[in-house]
Amino acid sequence: MPFGLYLLGLAVFAQGTSEFMLSGLVPDIAREMRVSVPAAGSLTSAFAAGMVVGAPLMAVLARRWSRRAALLGFLGVFLVVHVVGAVTDSFAVLLVTRVVGALANAGFLAVAVVTAVAMVDADAKGRATSVLLGGVTVACVAGVPGGAVLGQLWGWRAAFWAVVVLSVPALFAIVRSVPGGKSGAARASVRDEVRVLRAPRLQVALLLGALVNGATFCTFTYLAPIVTSVARLGETWVPLVLALFGLGSFVGVAVAGRIADARPGRVLVGGGVALLVGWGLLGLTAGNPVAAVVLAFVQGVLSFGVGSTLISRVLYEAAGAPTLAGGFATAAFNVGGALGPWLGGLAIAAGLGYRSPVWVSVVLVGLALAVGGVARRAGILAVRVHSDARADGVRSDGNGRPLGQPTE
Repeated sequence: MPFGLYLLGLAVFAQGTSEFMLSGLVPDIAREMRVSVPAAGSLTSAFAAGMVVGAPLMAVLARRWSRRAALLGFLGVFLVVHVVGAVTDSFAVLLVTRVVGALANAGFLAVAVVTAVAMVDADAKGRATSVLLGGVTVACVAGVPGGAVLGQLWGWRAAFWAVVVLSVPALFAIVRSVPGGKSGAARASVRDEVRVLRAPRLQVALLLGALVNGATFCTFTYLAPIVTSVARLGETWVPLVLALFGLGSFVGVAVAGRIADARPGRVLVGGGVALLVGWGLLGLTAGNPVAAVVLAFVQGVLSFGVGSTLISRVLYEAAGAPTLAGGFATAAFNVGGALGPWLGGLAIAAGLGYRSPVWVSVVLVGLALAVGGVARRAGILAVRVHSDARADGVRSDGNGRPLGQPTE
């Protein structure tokens, strides 16, 4: 893998840390800003909403720029709004910075995904995706516990400054590692790319990604009360279990990235079934401390292994939409990231207990497997290795036919 790909992963790590770190900072922000805890929690929702809306919109905007200019612009805006967030005394301003920061993050990730796959051979998109998403998984490992520790030591603003410090070297890395010329993908019109994204096979892949990611973040969001109230471990175990989940996610994308290009079916079908069984086991045994800790790691491996493979399949299927594919993949996964915690919260609010989000995750993965099974039977979804004439520059309609070629 090109060294520049790992430098892009560094930038993704910095931005992922910002997305995840608020999990441990909400009470401190609420107290200092004199707002309620739910109001402070809306900072997380605002970021998720900005990611969902921003990913496709920013991808369209970035079509007019070189990839390096787009990446530098998005990361620069992201850095500036975190400086503003770190110094403001206004909750309204802080909320706006989260939305703008999410838009910048969404645009950066959408462009970074297509930049990453352009750096490698046509049959290595899965590995390239896994390296890039490694930044997100490391943010899971370090972002949540790291932000909580910084908040405890020096206040929540220190976590925002930490994101700024992490972003600065990433700016220089992009200048040195990403070509400055115009992207060849700009030859495709927005209309052509949208037509590719309307292909049923691609829409199914996006839906599956949203469902799997929804299951992942439904339980991840409520791991802290699961650890303390269900497994009855002390609060000092919370950062450790969160870090174990993040470590598992890193292992998941690393392993899946090595086999997803050659054997995607094994990862998606075998991994999907294992993921369903794992959530079910966690739902049944969450009261056992050893089982809860072990399964947190295992489910991190499976969740991100399957999730990263789905992203790579979107990129394979949408070779004819090289700019918008990354944006829509980012949006789909953030729809899951917003929907899952909301559904888990509804289950808890209904009085079903802190174990209930795990069963919501079971339902979401079960639904994903059902949708995938129906789609395969209908011939809509075919998990296969792409030899890909499309990689040679031929634009596709998402069903394997070059754009402009008559259908039978």
